[in-house]
Amino acid sequence: MKKDAYQPDKKLTAVCGLFCPACGIFIAQRESLEKRRKMAKNLQVPVEALKCDGCRAENRFIYCDTCKMSACAGEKGLDFCVECEEYPCTPLKEFQAAMPHRIELWQAQTRIKEIGYEKWFEEMLDHYSCTRCNTINSSYHLACRSCGATPSCAYVDLHKKEIVAYLSKKSGQSALDSFKEYH
Repeated sequence: MKKDAYQPDKKLTAVCGLFCPACGIFIAQRESLEKRRKMAKNLQVPVEALKCDGCRAENRFIYCDTCKMSACAGEKGLDFCVECEEYPCTPLKEFQAAMPHRIELWQAQTRIKEIGYEKWFEEMLDHYSCTRCNTINSSYHLACRSCGATPSCAYVDLHKKEIVAYLSKKSGQSALDSFKEYH
């Protein structure tokens, strides 16, 4: 999807600071059945399980549905982890350190606190969009999934080294195992 297809939406703004429109599962669900089938095969889940409308939506991916941070924020009546007096807690630190798409959680929380999630959301649309064609890419799309431009987005440009190292390390582990590691 193109960045102009989105308006700030709290459902697409995870309590931990992840940006839902840049999630590979979120993207695959909206692209095509072929992409959903490929993602489902990689994650070893049924195609029907590849559905998610964002962190705060009723319809969430199976692992996002059991997210520790979302449950904790809900119990405490918080919108974002940064609002908690225990921030950053150990579970959030472990979650952040586990995978490259989580590298910027601290910056995200700071920006959300400083400027609000609506303006942060608009910044993230630019951060994850291809500068050539405006397609939103995930942290793991090294090249734009629409036009092939490299890097796919500013996020990948900033963190390519960590992303490539992670993908190389995980090539021997199933995608499902690496996804479940901290959920």
